[in-house]
Amino acid sequence: MKGPVGFALQRLRRRRAVHASRLSPRDLLAEATAGMLQRPGRSALTALGTVLGVGTFVAVLGLTSTTSQQIDERFNALTATEVTIEDTGGDQPEYLQNAFPADADARVERLNGVRDAGVYWSVRLPEGKGVRSAPVGEAAEEAQGQVIAASPGVLAAAGPHLQQGRVFDAYHDRKAQQVAVVGSGMAARLGITTLETAPAIFIDGDAFTVIGIVEEVDRKSDLLLSVVVPRTTAQHVWGGPRSGDRAKMLISTQLGAAQQIAKEAALALDPAHPDYFRAIPPPDPRSLRTAVTSDLDQLFLLLAGICLLIGAVGIANTTLVAVLERTGEIGLRRALGARSRHITLQFLAESGALGTLGGLVGTSLGTFAVVGTAMAREWTPVIHPATVMAAPAIGLLTGVVAGLYPAWRASRIQPVEALRR
Repeated sequence: MKGPVGFALQRLRRRRAVHASRLSPRDLLAEATAGMLQRPGRSALTALGTVLGVGTFVAVLGLTSTTSQQIDERFNALTATEVTIEDTGGDQPEYLQNAFPADADARVERLNGVRDAGVYWSVRLPEGKGVRSAPVGEAAEEAQGQVIAASPGVLAAAGPHLQQGRVFDAYHDRKAQQVAVVGSGMAARLGITTLETAPAIFIDGDAFTVIGIVEEVDRKSDLLLSVVVPRTTAQHVWGGPRSGDRAKMLISTQLGAAQQIAKEAALALDPAHPDYFRAIPPPDPRSLRTAVTSDLDQLFLLLAGICLLIGAVGIANTTLVAVLERTGEIGLRRALGARSRHITLQFLAESGALGTLGGLVGTSLGTFAVVGTAMAREWTPVIHPATVMAAPAIGLLTGVVAGLYPAWRASRIQPVEALRR
């Protein structure tokens, strides 16, 4: 259209094009950076909650993966080589409380893959009787502890680390000698510090010579608070196992043989009545690792979630305060043509940038924590790449969610009311 009317329409179109309100991503990032740098101290404290939350998240997942690896190694080295056989009694008469044959150790040790095996049970002492360091007198030390009757194979399978002396052997067991091996905890209670004087202890009034003090064991840690005597000696002095205290067998195997030994042991002990025994093989290492890892994940991820929640509240609070402090700035922007969505995006960008910054710093700190802990413990650090990649995104999401309400609040401010203030 030509003429004055056409010229006027062209000028109107140009004015609209010039005054159209736009906010490019570059401008949005610049505004968010300027908003954070305007008060750097407050921004740092605001991001601290996200730093702690994301750092805890990375450290938790990294440490649980690392410890799971250590659990696997220790399980394979120790627990996976242990089998326990219980005497169930079957259809035995009540007076027969021990289904294990006299040569039970030798029968099981002949199985391929068995290292050591031995039978044991708890000795039930008469009421009021215990273990004393002297027969009578006020100076006598008395300790309430467990007395265990065991064949020599039990001590061998337990893997004892001796503080002093030695453990009893097949000769002591065959001759029913009154000797004893005590754990370090029991020795301390009884006041036994050295074996040079050949100390004796009194169990139910009967004297037993202490020939060894066990400082540590690989299996069956309750031996450290017990007195262990030969099985034949216990049968001679107190009789065999009583009702409710049936005998058990401890077996140590070569790595990978435990499951097979658990299937064969009952038949080797009594081919005619394998139902008299119940084998307890080691648990599946995969299920054990899954259970332990799941428990650790649930516990520590809850802590990480709480830290993230605190960080989100901090970002929301600071952003809301910033909205109130910058009311005049918001009104001026609106008066110059900024729309509500532009104000919303500006404050969301600021809170998201704070969350992302906190996520990056938290990821670095969490990674350093995992590596440092692993190096101090001489472990191999294990951190899944997905964890490191997802952590900054979690920080960004936390910041954006925390800034939703303050950004909406800022977008609702009217230009005239803001400029009046």
